[in-house]
Amino acid sequence: MPIINDTHSVLIVSSAEKPIELIKNILPKNDFSPILTAMSAGEAKRIMLRTDIGSVIVVTPLSDEFGMELAVDIVNSTGTGVLLLVQPELYEEVSYKMEQFGILTLTKALNRTTLYQTMKLLAATSSKMKKIEENTSKLEQRLKEMKAVNRAKGLLIENEFLTEEEAHRLIEKTAMDRCVRKIDIAKEIIEKYNM
Repeated sequence: MPIINDTHSVLIVSSAEKPIELIKNILPKNDFSPILTAMSAGEAKRIMLRTDIGSVIVVTPLSDEFGMELAVDIVNSTGTGVLLLVQPELYEEVSYKMEQFGILTLTKALNRTTLYQTMKLLAATSSKMKKIEENTSKLEQRLKEMKAVNRAKGLLIENEFLTEEEAHRLIEKTAMDRCVRKIDIAKEIIEKYNM
């Protein structure tokens, strides 16, 4: 199977222009694109609401908060990978607090190679997490549908005196005959008997 080289979108959040330009120059466009920027936590949150971002780099401190709050909010609300850049003297304390949320922390005194490798790792991890979230969502939907179908079968057994096999077959056949999903038939049955 061929490897597809997808680019990975990045949001850089920094209250100063210089770190933004340095990071942009380190991240190759063939791997990281588009690269969006925000000058505050508030602006970053607005961008995150309207754009699907692969990874976020937060250069602390920000003008409207330190940046840890933003990082935690992003991870908790979107699952997007976050890299927090802090002053060397704050590294131990901030890193300790952030690791419980799965947020990577590096000092601002880093070299090009370290930043690039960390971002590649973050991109790979973020992509894998998004796939896991999609699969989890699909499984949750299937489970919800199975519960509804089983509830409908139970109502048919109770009210129409059918066997479980007959109830299952009735739901399946009705769905096929009407060219709809079994969940739709199950919902109708549940509504009919839960009046």
